[in-house]
Amino acid sequence: MDSIQVVAAGPKNVPYSGALYAGDFIFVSGQVPLDESKQVVGEDIEAQTTYTLDKIEALLAKAGAKLDHVVKTTVFLTDMKNFSRMNEAYSKKFKGIYPCRSCIEVNQLPAPVLIEIEAIAYFPKK
Repeated sequence: MDSIQVVAAGPKNVPYSGALYAGDFIFVSGQVPLDESKQVVGEDIEAQTTYTLDKIEALLAKAGAKLDHVVKTTVFLTDMKNFSRMNEAYSKKFKGIYPCRSCIEVNQLPAPVLIEIEAIAYFPKK
């Protein structure tokens, strides 16, 4: 377990880590567009996508990484009709090479939001 380090703990009373460093990879748990007071941020998919990616970016920054280091994301949408609008907002956050991605429609998310995104970044320790 020496090669696994916590980058960010998960919420209190919930059994998961927000982000872990494992070898040269950073694994970011699914993030949703909720602020620290558990309020939904953004009414539309564009705003929720941007805010969720901002949260991922902040978690990566704790390990010294950036969105440019993300190699894979998984996007969960509650309505696939939001796919093209999510794509527009998503594409504005990534520069250069886009990460590999899966997008899955789900019936419901743990919070009353339109999107959840998890990420894997490649960021070798120096």
